[in-house]
Amino acid sequence: MTVLHALFCLVTPAIAIWASERFKAFKVLGPVVLAYGAGIVLANVPGLHLSETLGTNIAGGAVLIAVPLLLFSTELKKWVSLARSLLVSFACACVAAVTAAGAVGWYFRDATDEWWKIAGMLVGVYVGGTANMSAIGFALETRQETFVVLNTADLICGGAYLFFLLSVAQRLLAKVLPPFKLEAHHEAFEHPGETLSKWTRQHLAPMGQALGLTVVMAAVSVGLSFLVMGKLHIGFVMLGVTTFGLGASLSPKVRALEGSFELGEYALLIFCAATGSLADGSKVTGTSLTLLSFVLIVMVSAAILHFALCWVFRIDVDTAIISSTATIFGPPFIGPVAASLKNRALVGPGLTLGLAGIALGTYLGLATAWALKALAGQ
Repeated sequence: MTVLHALFCLVTPAIAIWASERFKAFKVLGPVVLAYGAGIVLANVPGLHLSETLGTNIAGGAVLIAVPLLLFSTELKKWVSLARSLLVSFACACVAAVTAAGAVGWYFRDATDEWWKIAGMLVGVYVGGTANMSAIGFALETRQETFVVLNTADLICGGAYLFFLLSVAQRLLAKVLPPFKLEAHHEAFEHPGETLSKWTRQHLAPMGQALGLTVVMAAVSVGLSFLVMGKLHIGFVMLGVTTFGLGASLSPKVRALEGSFELGEYALLIFCAATGSLADGSKVTGTSLTLLSFVLIVMVSAAILHFALCWVFRIDVDTAIISSTATIFGPPFIGPVAASLKNRALVGPGLTLGLAGIALGTYLGLATAWALKALAGQ
């Protein structure tokens, strides 16, 4: 059963990607939902007993590999080249996420002993993405059942918010935010995520190099943890791979490793399948409603505060929506939202913002969690 469980976690992402590319219904759901959903189904098969330790280890290892791979294609120099409106809107989104998660977390501090951890994880996911939330959760040694419920709640709330962005957001927000004005440098950004799939034979070699570099970074981070902390400190390791990934992205040779971002997304899908496979319904039903409320209030508060700040700084409606998409959902959703806005000029800058969120999410999330913990005297 252990071998089958491991194979399920490794193979399910490939099936999810294949299905989402070939069937319309699955394309709407996306590979993340498919991988996570498949894991939940497996976890709740009657009479089937899966190893929680194995699932946790696979999920943790996948995040450790995913974070640097997602960061390799980041171009830090492009951050300062973005239009002022994009940078201001991105900063507003980060401030909104930290403020909302911190305030709501403080309100829920008597509802669960992991409130400060959850607040930090939500900052990670609403600044960067699932990889950041997972990295923060493992760094803070969050309980597995909290992990599972939080991921499920984020999928539910995130799906509703994505529908809002794809449907009425532009028309609604245009009543209070100024219209978009095209600037020359809006279209000056290109990104591998805009090109064709990298899952071809010719990209296997650079993918292998990227994976090898990531493994080395993870090993060095683990070694430094023992050297500096005297033990395996997951928080230290996660910060280490994030910092090494950003540092490596400064090298043109590393950024030129085609397929590294796609490989990182695959590792993230392994995490989703592994986490879903731990979603035993009997273990999570007791805290589901509280955590669902926690996530929903943070997401809604962060979005409202972000758009309010955009109104204060006179950010145009399309830039506000794209930066919200970049922080809350990450690079994969920039294209669909930009298409719904009928504004392809923001695809490249939006992808850059999404990667900036992934780079900053872990730092901001951990800082928020530790600050809340210190404030509560825990």
